[in-house]
Amino acid sequence: MTTSAAAATDGTVDLADALARCARGEQQALRLILDTEGGRMLGLALRMLQRRDLAEEAVQDGMVQIWRKAHQFRAGEGSARGWIFAVLRNRCLNILRDGRRLESLPPEALTAMQDARLDAAGAGLDALGDRVALKDCLTGLEPATRRAILLAYVGGFTHGEIAAIQSVPLGTCKSWIRRGLDLLRRCLS
Repeated sequence: MTTSAAAATDGTVDLADALARCARGEQQALRLILDTEGGRMLGLALRMLQRRDLAEEAVQDGMVQIWRKAHQFRAGEGSARGWIFAVLRNRCLNILRDGRRLESLPPEALTAMQDARLDAAGAGLDALGDRVALKDCLTGLEPATRRAILLAYVGGFTHGEIAAIQSVPLGTCKSWIRRGLDLLRRCLS
C-alpha cells in the first residue's frame, strides 16, 4: 500500500499541507488530494451534473485548477477541503451554464440541427421568393459578406460560429456583417 493510500484510509491526510505542496510543484501532493477526496468529488459532481461523463470532466478540470491555483489557498481563511470543493463546485456550475440549452439533446440531433441551419442559409437567396429588391441587393454584396449575413440571419448562427465556418477571424466576420448590413440598408432605401 502506498503512503497516500494508507493516509487516505486512516484519515490523517492534511489537505492544507497537500495544497501547500501542490503550490511548490509536488505532483505527489495532487495525487494525495485525488486519492483522498476523489470519490467525494465525483459524487458531488454527479449530483450537480447528472451525467457521469460531465462529472468526470468536472473532477479532472477541478484537479487542474487546484494544481494551478493551490498558491491562492489561505489556511487561515477556511478549510482546505472547503476550498477544494469550492473549486469543483464552480467548475460544475460553469459546465451547467455552458451547456444548459444543449444538454438534453443527443449528438445526432445536434448534427441534424446544424445541417438544417446550413441548408437554410445556403438556400437563402432562393428562399426570398418574390422579394426582388432584397435579392438584388444581396447579390450585389461580396460573396463572403453575403454568406456571412445569410448564415447569421437565415441560418441563425452566432458570429463565432460563422467565423469558424468561413475560417476567418471573429473580427473579420463581424466587420463583414456590419458593413454588409450597412450596404443593404443603403441599397434598400
